[in-house]
Amino acid sequence: MFSKEYFQSLESSWDRLKTCEKPIFIYGMGDGAEKLLDEFDRLGIKCTGVFASDDFVRGQSFRGFKVQTFSQVQAQFGNITVVLGFGTSLPEIMERIDNIEKSCEVIVPEMCVAGDENFSKEKLLSMYSQAEKAYRLFDDDISKLTFEKLTAFKITGKLSYLREIFTDKDKITEILTLGENEIYCDLGAYTGDTAAELISRTGGKYERIYALEPERKNFQKCLKNLKANDNISFYNAAAWSVDTELSFAGGAGRQGRVDAAGKKVRARSLDSVLAGKKCTYIKYDVEGADLEALKGSEYTISRYAPKICSALYHRPYDYITLPLYINSLCKGYKFYIRQERYYPAWETNLFCIHDK
Repeated sequence: MFSKEYFQSLESSWDRLKTCEKPIFIYGMGDGAEKLLDEFDRLGIKCTGVFASDDFVRGQSFRGFKVQTFSQVQAQFGNITVVLGFGTSLPEIMERIDNIEKSCEVIVPEMCVAGDENFSKEKLLSMYSQAEKAYRLFDDDISKLTFEKLTAFKITGKLSYLREIFTDKDKITEILTLGENEIYCDLGAYTGDTAAELISRTGGKYERIYALEPERKNFQKCLKNLKANDNISFYNAAAWSVDTELSFAGGAGRQGRVDAAGKKVRARSLDSVLAGKKCTYIKYDVEGADLEALKGSEYTISRYAPKICSALYHRPYDYITLPLYINSLCKGYKFYIRQERYYPAWETNLFCIHDK
């Protein structure tokens, strides 16, 4: 049920933690746990301790807490509330989290992957009319259910909502039909993995690939991994709204992002790269700069209506704002949203197919 009243009735993850009477433990000790503890401090939520998977516990401390195993915490405290402090798609780790949930309440607050704005129920309700417009754009029942349950998860932090909408990757790839004459623009090419996937799916037949990747080490790997393939143009640059220079920080992993404290990198708009030439398929996965990259593709999208795949999970409201923005650029698209198997709601992707 996609209604404002339904979402109003859901208890937010933060409200739940504020009123929780059980000891609260964070599972994990990386960047995600750091962000959680900062938010706990801001909201006045007491954290009792931190635990990690057995093979990571070696008597170390994290933010003043001695890191324990889950069994040690349970033996000492009994019934606790667990807050997940990392992301994973590894089946064995997801199963471990599911097993923890059998004996303890598990809450996964929606934390931003990029930027510093976390999801809030109050803001979602304030922009409900936009959320409803985005919901109505989606073409199939799976997308509508995914949008609804994703919203419920973002509010409550309950993994049960996510498990309802997991879609296997082979079912996701069925949405995009790729032919032998694709002109593919890979924005956030990383090490060339998504370009390699397209090459594999088309039997090595494609017209051209444009690969943009700002992080130097990733770019070198991309060159190495794809160098045997012809008709690929490589750009060691961030995808952006205009041609400029940006600061980029966070290294080669998921934390790589535009950041004022980082190193200077070149940035390009896709419209500038293509210089008016045709494109048939664009992928956006640019760690929080997705809207800026879309703005730099306005001419290409409005002129050629290419197939689009865009990440929707870097910023908390991307799943609302990005479909609406694409729809404003070019009418006639069919919109689909799919959630891969991931704790928390990462690898949420938007697919746009134009009804030409």
